[in-house]
Amino acid sequence: MHGKYRLIIFLCLFIAPCYTFSQANTGKAFSVVPLGVEGGIDESNLSAYMVAVKGTNNYICLDAGTLYYGIEHAIRNKVFSIPAEEVIKKYIKGYFISHAHLDHVAGLIINSPDDSAKNIYALASCIETLRTHYFTWESWANFADEGEAPLLKKYHYDVLIPDSVIVISGTQMTVQAFPLSHGNLQSTAFLVRSNESYILYLGDTGPDEVEKSHNLHLLWEAIAPIVKSKQLKAMFIETSFPDEQPDRLLFGHLTPRWLMKEMDDLAGLTGQNTLKGFNVIITHTKPPQAKINLIKKQLLAENRLGLHLIFPQQGSRLSL
Repeated sequence: MHGKYRLIIFLCLFIAPCYTFSQANTGKAFSVVPLGVEGGIDESNLSAYMVAVKGTNNYICLDAGTLYYGIEHAIRNKVFSIPAEEVIKKYIKGYFISHAHLDHVAGLIINSPDDSAKNIYALASCIETLRTHYFTWESWANFADEGEAPLLKKYHYDVLIPDSVIVISGTQMTVQAFPLSHGNLQSTAFLVRSNESYILYLGDTGPDEVEKSHNLHLLWEAIAPIVKSKQLKAMFIETSFPDEQPDRLLFGHLTPRWLMKEMDDLAGLTGQNTLKGFNVIITHTKPPQAKINLIKKQLLAENRLGLHLIFPQQGSRLSL
């Protein structure tokens, strides 16, 4: 890793920001509402996770494959007490999009006519796809402030730079983006911080060995200090296919075997005992249900590190 990159990571992790929050280092720091937890064919349950500082309704949305239907589930579970359209308008303060595949942006696009003004945060390549392929007058209407005229200017594109930490407007959180390899395009991991507590959300990613990449190893190097200090409350990471899926047909995704191999790499940086009981939230499992059940069975059987594996349910709050 370049010296500049190491210095930036050190500053981000160990120097306190210029503002302080009341949230203590111990206990639950984040409220997470999964709006969609699967990848693949069920358009009502695609990747999207609302995240807020515990005790607030100032959420960001990590990916936005499914919005309205997931919020309706959360309302039935008594997570929210206002209508779904009001949750989207009032509670979601911004969208963080890992990459521009439809199963990660469809809910954002479909709900845009009734949304309120806010920012869309992503790496430059993702913003370019949104600007030139989705929010255009041929594909949809252009609700953004860039691109094809006329501009409706509801959304502002905020391009993330991997070496920087941003303060998220309307919240008490910061985010740092890390590039990931997802087949033939770039995906993103988001490190979300509230005071001295963190969660890490990874968009779709393949294993370094298959992707011929070092992106996951660089990410593990960056987060190792906050894993060892117990500041990282949870990691959201995909496992799309069971182990039977051939490497040549992974298309930038993980299997239980490959996930555990990546966790072994992280353990080599943190110490194996450090990962015992560490919250790993499994995302983007692909239907049908029989395959999802097999993925869960294989993950549990191969969990040599003693990770605390969590399989989120649509509309059911997680406190981290």
